Amino acid sequence: MKKILALVAVIALVAFAAPAFAAANPFMDVPMNHWAYDAIGQLAARGVLSGYPDGTYKGNQPMTRYEVASAVARALAVVDMTKASKQDVEMLKKLVVEFKDELDALGVKVDKIDSRVAVLEEGVGGWKISGSFRMDWKWADQTAGTYAQDGDEDLTMRQPSNYLQLVKRIDDKVSYRARLRRMDGNRNIEWAENFITVKFPDLWDTTMKFGRSDSIVWENGLYHDSLGDDAWFLDDRIEGIVLDKNFAMGNFSALWGHYDDANGGVGEATWYGARVRFNFNEQFNMGLNALIKDYDNNPEFDNPVVGLLPFEKWQTYWFDFGVNFNQNVALRGMYAMNKYDIAGGTPVWMDDSPNAYKIIVDVKQDALKFTSLWLEYAKLDAFFATHINGLSYAEQAAGNPKPATLIDKPWRPFEMKYWMIAAEQKWNDKWATFQRYLDVDYDTAIGDLFDHTNWLFGVRYMYTSALQFELMYDKIEADNVNYSDHMIRFRTSISF
Repeated sequence: MKKILALVAVIALVAFAAPAFAAANPFMDVPMNHWAYDAIGQLAARGVLSGYPDGTYKGNQPMTRYEVASAVARALAVVDMTKASKQDVEMLKKLVVEFKDELDALGVKVDKIDSRVAVLEEGVGGWKISGSFRMDWKWADQTAGTYAQDGDEDLTMRQPSNYLQLVKRIDDKVSYRARLRRMDGNRNIEWAENFITVKFPDLWDTTMKFGRSDSIVWENGLYHDSLGDDAWFLDDRIEGIVLDKNFAMGNFSALWGHYDDANGGVGEATWYGARVRFNFNEQFNMGLNALIKDYDNNPEFDNPVVGLLPFEKWQTYWFDFGVNFNQNVALRGMYAMNKYDIAGGTPVWMDDSPNAYKIIVDVKQDALKFTSLWLEYAKLDAFFATHINGLSYAEQAAGNPKPATLIDKPWRPFEMKYWMIAAEQKWNDKWATFQRYLDVDYDTAIGDLFDHTNWLFGVRYMYTSALQFELMYDKIEADNVNYSDHMIRFRTSISF
């Protein structure tokens, strides 16, 4: 077997190991005008080819099977498991089978190579189908209270959590993802997500998403999503382009797109945003963020109190930080500023530049041994609003009063603050319990009409790794009887 021909087979193994680069050929007997000059240089730079002690490659002389097997083994060691075409995988499998005995003699375990090939095969070729199913049975106290929808006893399919997700890796640079779910309030099916992800290694090694995405999160670690705490600004649907670029100390993200309001187009807007995050070391990180919504039709945000407030633009800027004292204890926080542009000018009674902040202590169960602990305090100035409902509860019925009322309303004319304490206890692989206490206070001259507290207790049982059952009690106490209610919920959910 000629060395140059053997080289062609080895190139198939490492062509996807890293982006192509120019490398000086170290072998004196390979002329610069040879068709394999660059390939040999790259393989030598990656440690796949070593040549002879005298600095030659001897490409025209026969290559033993043991030499080929050695090159295959070294090539496999540098393969990037995230980059491979279907043809690359097939070539790798054929070479492993062909040189099985020689690889065994070299001490290379073929079964380990087979497992690496399986990892490669998993990401190429056909479609990956996954999804989620969730059904709730709720017993509420009030027929028309916070939790009731069709009566004090409801059997509901939780719409956002019932979806089918399709993923296809097209090649080493392009992948496609779609998520189908039932739309809120009707029985139609919608594309919750429908986008492609493209890697641009030659464009500053960036990654871009094109299409409709529902999972853009810039507030990592700043909310407790498993116990009803939600993002303030960005965990929402957007149609457009999202760019991500990693660098040595962090990452940069930007987005541009259109928000398609499902409620009749009242809040449709063009979105612009940018984020830069710095990971200075394992203990400290910080981020700078900007999000701008330029409204198409000047929405009035369901304002029944202060009259017309047609918004033209809504700008939000926030700074966030994280301090990891160790692997199990962290302090996080954020400080945010809103800036509103209102058609006709800002009313004299309104602050168009309000601020807000939150502070979080996050303690993992490994630190306290018996429980995790999440402590969160937030304060929002009058007129400061989150872009989405930053506090959620156990299942409010659509259209009914929500206890966290006005947190996302820019016209809220009074200050708001809240405390949240959440804990989870994982007893073993099957059983877990969880609790939450929430106290929300509004500084308003009309008294405690909106103030309320919330208690939540639950137990979770993992029947299998995919199927779980959950029993929970949730209670809200408020001076306003429309908000006070309590509920028992039994949930069945599966992920596949």
